[in-house]
Amino acid sequence: MKLTQPPTQSLDDSAIDVIAQLPELQVPVIVVGAGACGLVAALAAADAGLDVWVLERDSIPRGSTAMSSGLIPAAGTRWQEAQAVSDSPELMAQDINGKNHHEADPTMVQWLADRSARTLHWLADRHAIAFSLVTGFLYPGHSVLRMHGTPARTGQELMGALTNAAESAGVNIVCDAQVTKLLVTPERSICGVQITRPDGSQESIGCQALVLASSGFGGHAELVAHHMPAMSGAVYYGHAGNQGDALRWGAALGAQMADLQAYQGHGSLAWPHQTLITWSVMMMGGVQVNVKGERFSNEHEGYSEQARRVLRQPESVAWNIFDARIHEAALTFEDYRQANAAGAVVTAPNVQALAMAIGVPHPALMHTMKRVDQWVEHEQADDFGREFVRDQRLEAPYYAIRVTGALFHTQGGLVVDTHARVLDTHGQPIDRLYAGGGAARGVSGSGDQGYLSGNGLLSAIMLGATAGEHAALRVMADCTDTSPNLPSV
Repeated sequence: MKLTQPPTQSLDDSAIDVIAQLPELQVPVIVVGAGACGLVAALAAADAGLDVWVLERDSIPRGSTAMSSGLIPAAGTRWQEAQAVSDSPELMAQDINGKNHHEADPTMVQWLADRSARTLHWLADRHAIAFSLVTGFLYPGHSVLRMHGTPARTGQELMGALTNAAESAGVNIVCDAQVTKLLVTPERSICGVQITRPDGSQESIGCQALVLASSGFGGHAELVAHHMPAMSGAVYYGHAGNQGDALRWGAALGAQMADLQAYQGHGSLAWPHQTLITWSVMMMGGVQVNVKGERFSNEHEGYSEQARRVLRQPESVAWNIFDARIHEAALTFEDYRQANAAGAVVTAPNVQALAMAIGVPHPALMHTMKRVDQWVEHEQADDFGREFVRDQRLEAPYYAIRVTGALFHTQGGLVVDTHARVLDTHGQPIDRLYAGGGAARGVSGSGDQGYLSGNGLLSAIMLGATAGEHAALRVMADCTDTSPNLPSV
């Protein structure tokens, strides 16, 4: 584990206020951030019978989740069973650790995998989230089909479903309420937050337990440049509100942080349309070429590290090249349909016409496509180590999309345990403070190559459920005559 601290100039003493008298307004559980992590945490606490407030800085709940594909990996689900997919938490943990080169906390990896299926089942059964298994191709690094999503396969749809569930469960989602400070007792126990409204007015709200679901720091240019220089100046395709608030608060409280160099990039953001193009285009046989008409990597290693590789190409762009078979399959993803409707998809009847349409040298592109066809015909691996198979042969007419690499979200953060409690630099829990999602350290190791597809929402959903559950337990522990009545999350 790499323990790191943000640059000191990014932190200030105004992150917390020590107060002697509790705020007049008191709420049992407060959740900071109305993304997937925050809403799932609120659902878990509400299911325990507690009053929960979710404080969101924006006018509507969105977060980085709304900009994602909304797909969540889980092992041993009933949707896998219906498709005769054999999977287990142990296999899932093995895949995660294989991708992150065993740089993440193995206990956290196994724990997230262990609770993945029952958490999705709880969301489906208790809160009517319509999950199904994504079939037809494997995401990079996964040994079996285990990505689950809502029907349109978008984060925006997932956010809508979670927001509706939270409102139905009686969760109070307070928008236009930016948390600017944490309130603590003289003993440094969390006791509330200070919020700032758009008009500059401020309010203090007390709580018995606090969940930080405020995501990461991808929107903070200074922190990005400090911790992940390869992404400095890159397109940031995440929520602008991801300013590292959790790190600022955590630093003021003596919290432990780790893997701040870790991030999830994506090598397939339609440019200049800035629409996410599903990586299934690559996994079903597509290739990427630069403006010289040349391939430059193994596209099957992962879309996170591909962002850095695309950015290294001339003009920091690449072309996704595929065919009608892949185009039809990609149309099942709403983001791809939007890109297609916006004119991002170029079509051509043959390689020569394709080269002219996308502005790359015809001889170079012809050579590239012939090499790919040869590897497919003989089912060989190319010079980058990518293995080709015959049933993924690309055939005319061809399709292409101009893309760039982008930073999607950070993967390092506050170190938490399997109760989602934030730990201090001595490894002890900070009283009444919980974290999940981008605010917490993920399981992607220390860079961009360790990100396994879905790691972000895996941490958001599973840590969110756990944070809400254990925040509720902490509140109940204050009432000695109350017995916990937690759902099976």
